[in-house]
Amino acid sequence: MSKGIKIAIDGPAAAGKSTIAKRIAEKLDFTYIDTGAMYRALTHKALINDINITSDHELTSLLQQTDIRLQPSLNGQIVFIDGKDCTDVIRSQQVTSNVSEVSAHENVRHLMVDKQRKLADTTGVVMDGRDIGTAVLPDAELKVFMTASVEERALRRHQEDQKRGIHTPIEQLKAQIAERDRADSERKVSPLKKAEDAIIIDTTSMTIEEVIDEIIGLAEMRMKR
Repeated sequence: MSKGIKIAIDGPAAAGKSTIAKRIAEKLDFTYIDTGAMYRALTHKALINDINITSDHELTSLLQQTDIRLQPSLNGQIVFIDGKDCTDVIRSQQVTSNVSEVSAHENVRHLMVDKQRKLADTTGVVMDGRDIGTAVLPDAELKVFMTASVEERALRRHQEDQKRGIHTPIEQLKAQIAERDRADSERKVSPLKKAEDAIIIDTTSMTIEEVIDEIIGLAEMRMKR
């Protein structure tokens, strides 16, 4: 590998972005930044502090007073909110149901994007989210837009939830994912959208290893330029 690059991975909920991005970062020895976890962290803190999540002002004020840290570990990325490990609790159903509302606010996104860009100020970065290639890292050397059918994404989320001891019916997950797609795509600020120069990868019938190999192949080509 001749040099580190920025890799932006975007796509809808439960498309497998985080799993894939983590593994790619490990294989390339890059820094992994889970932007979704950052919005989940803010959502969790807002909910436990009875902050009005429909208020951009209240959420922005809360974010300004919040320290969100992402720390790699042997068991995956650890998410700290004000020094406390909140890795598991930010994946709760309550947070999942409210994170779209929180992430739709203009000033919240501007402040979060600033934080994300500072985290990405290094030589080799893999960042995943919904507006990485379009808003956060528009200069990324490699942009990937991952997608999969709603049915496949619901099945993946169901399997993830079961591992965490959460038992949600697949039909309910399908409805939630479809609604999340609608909310993310229709929001006014940084909507879910494929960057013009992004490469689309439909992961519906692909294994994790196949997706990883394809993206690493693309990254290697760009690092040789």
